[in-house]
Amino acid sequence: MDFYSTYANLTDEQNLIMRSTRDWVNQVIRPDINKYFQEGVVHPEAFMGLAEIGAFGLIIPENYGGCGMDFVSFGLMMQELERCDSSIRVVSSIQTSLVMYAIHEFGSEAQKEYYLPRLASGELMGAFGLTEPDFGSNPSGMICRFDVSNEHILLQGSKMWIGNSENADLSIVWAKNSENEVCGIIIEKGKVSNFTSNTFQDKWSFRSSKTGELIFNESKVPIQNLLPNTKGIQSAYKCLNIGRFAVAWGSLGIAMECFDTALKYSQERLQFGKPIGSKQLIQKKLASMATEITKAQLLCMQLARLMDQGESHYAQVSMAKRNNVKMAQAVAMESRQILGGMGISTEYPIMRHMINLETLITYQGTNEIHELIIGRELTGFDAF
Repeated sequence: MDFYSTYANLTDEQNLIMRSTRDWVNQVIRPDINKYFQEGVVHPEAFMGLAEIGAFGLIIPENYGGCGMDFVSFGLMMQELERCDSSIRVVSSIQTSLVMYAIHEFGSEAQKEYYLPRLASGELMGAFGLTEPDFGSNPSGMICRFDVSNEHILLQGSKMWIGNSENADLSIVWAKNSENEVCGIIIEKGKVSNFTSNTFQDKWSFRSSKTGELIFNESKVPIQNLLPNTKGIQSAYKCLNIGRFAVAWGSLGIAMECFDTALKYSQERLQFGKPIGSKQLIQKKLASMATEITKAQLLCMQLARLMDQGESHYAQVSMAKRNNVKMAQAVAMESRQILGGMGISTEYPIMRHMINLETLITYQGTNEIHELIIGRELTGFDAF
């Protein structure tokens, strides 16, 4: 659905990334994603398949194993991945937006050269540890701490709601030092003591991705695993900003998928001798959905261009994330109603998307937090 020809001016490269991502998803993931979602299992082809199509490190420079592409291309890829299922986009986004981006922005040259190519190729899977059991919307209140002793870091605390937690080969963990400064640390599995991780088994949403906890008990980490260029909690927020950008585009993909499903169904489903799409109330729903999707497409595209020009700020990303997730929720709900009873059938993706959207509404910042970020930008007053 591209009512305003928003994608008409894409470059050949951008268009290729969008279409090749869509083709891979349709051929490899879509045929049995419902099965894996219901079973609560990660799609077995997802991780290495994402590495093969360049979905790890798309915006990371080529000399570190990435593709060196722009944010428009990255957004289009996130749109197409989540159009299939949130679990696929989440794996790509964690690896790129949170893990690789953190190392690229705040790591030493040696860290970049060692870790980034391995993350890009899929040799290593990453996780991002910021949220704690008692600190979600207020991550700067974290109690996870570390001290430096004899060329080692001693890390104490835990992180919760961590994507890829138990499966990750390395995690970027944020903790406070003895001077109460937030720093990023690379935690590499097998090279840290007294460290455990787990996966939450019982959850209704994001069922085809792993979510869990990282637990440190005076864990000994090599001091060279500190990210030397981190500058407090703002460094973590800078990574989250890229992650929120990915959510804005991904939720747009969900809305587009739900709309396309409802539109096609309305053209084929007969009631009272005519397709239901010929009825005024159905057309009203479709017209409203198309309008909101178009607005979100324009929002995403302009945001991506601002990011490519280095002219974006946090509040613009917050506006796109907040708007697009709420929009996708509304579109999914209307689409499910157009399908009637079939809307809850696993033959169609809408109900699965609705369940995943319940996570996205609080994922990487609740609606309320993003409203306050926008409000602060507009008024100059901090309401936190």
